Amino acid sequence: MDIAVFDTHVLRPDGRRMHFDILVRDQDPDRRPDTVLAHGRRYLAAKSVPTDSLSAQACRFCHRRFATPAVEAEIDRIGFAIIELENCD
Repeated sequence: MDIAVFDTHVLRPDGRRMHFDILVRDQDPDRRPDTVLAHGRRYLAAKSVPTDSLSAQACRFCHRRFATPAVEAEIDRIGFAIIELENCD
């Protein structure tokens, strides 16, 4: 499965910057900005981080790649996958 990677940065309430990638199928409608942002907000809510800090400027298409089996399974299960990069604890 080809996926689109959206590089995402969000300022946390404690002042640290979260950095994570949102992975979706590389096809419409999965790649629509509103869909990707909704996935990001769902992830942030699960982390108890305010979702109002996520905007299109903070979440940008980065590149395409081929999904690993684990990423493909997660996308099939919930519609997206997250790769946590910095300050996502």
